[in-house]
Amino acid sequence: MSEQPKLHWEDQAWLGQVRDWIQAETARQQINITGSFEQPHIYPWSTVLRVPTDQGNLFFKATATETIYEAALTHKVAGLYPQCMPELAAVDTSRGWMLMRDGGEPLRASIRPTQDIAPWKPVIALFSELQVGLVDHQSELLELGIPDWRLENLPGLYSWLLTEADSLRVDLPRGLTSDEFGLVQEAGPRFTRMCRDLAAFGIPETLNHGDFHDGNVLVKDGRITLFDWGDACISHPFMSLRTLFVSIEISLNLEDYSFTPEMNSLLHVYLQPWQRFASMENLLSAFAISRCVASIVKALSWHQTVSRLAEPFREKYDYIVPELLREFLEYEKKLGN
Repeated sequence: MSEQPKLHWEDQAWLGQVRDWIQAETARQQINITGSFEQPHIYPWSTVLRVPTDQGNLFFKATATETIYEAALTHKVAGLYPQCMPELAAVDTSRGWMLMRDGGEPLRASIRPTQDIAPWKPVIALFSELQVGLVDHQSELLELGIPDWRLENLPGLYSWLLTEADSLRVDLPRGLTSDEFGLVQEAGPRFTRMCRDLAAFGIPETLNHGDFHDGNVLVKDGRITLFDWGDACISHPFMSLRTLFVSIEISLNLEDYSFTPEMNSLLHVYLQPWQRFASMENLLSAFAISRCVASIVKALSWHQTVSRLAEPFREKYDYIVPELLREFLEYEKKLGN
């Protein structure tokens, strides 16, 4: 039996470089390391190390080349909104490395055991205001290398995605069927109209988190930290709501595509700050369209990751892009109804 290939993050030479950097940065700040490093998270696209110190745990994160901008993006947004971003002890933007102070417990820990989504309310309000505040910083954020998935660019990206045969897996296990592929091809002109209709509401584009779920929010002594910005892009703000509501479906053990009164209440909390750009009626109409578009933006994000994976890692995730295209078809059907 052949040996399972190792990820870059498991290479001892690389880990040695990381340890040297962490030790140099902590020594510079008179932070004493008090125990052994642990590596609790290893994924093909990133890794996290836990570093015990006399000032509490520090967390090191490194990301793959395609999302190396996460360190620079986190550093930039933390400079603008330090009250809700990770507290960085050190950052190396050229290598995509971050050393962060402990932000507390994941929001998930206070939601899933009780299936009470009320703790989301202050998080959503904070996140929405952050997005509004970053509207005027689009150009600065794009300069960091994050994807430009604004509405005007999405129709072309949709057409391009449908040429990526390895990601669509037509008539292959876990891929699209020929019939489904035909449907997403036929939907191209309708998708273009969706993007135009969504843009017509006049809601400005801004930073989309890309993976806004209850595991990527930390809470400590009342402080909310929004982290893990590796899937971020510049796009329509409502793109961030897709993963939020999927997270809530999981928390409440709901069926796919559910939208409960509690979820609707949280949506209204999110939309409040956007009323400076459009009426609530128009915001709700825009949200309905955005659910279709968000499936495509998420598919682009996953394609960016999965298409770069080597086997056997790619096989584990190759179903996701086809599944998101099916999700798009389902939301388009709901929009038509």
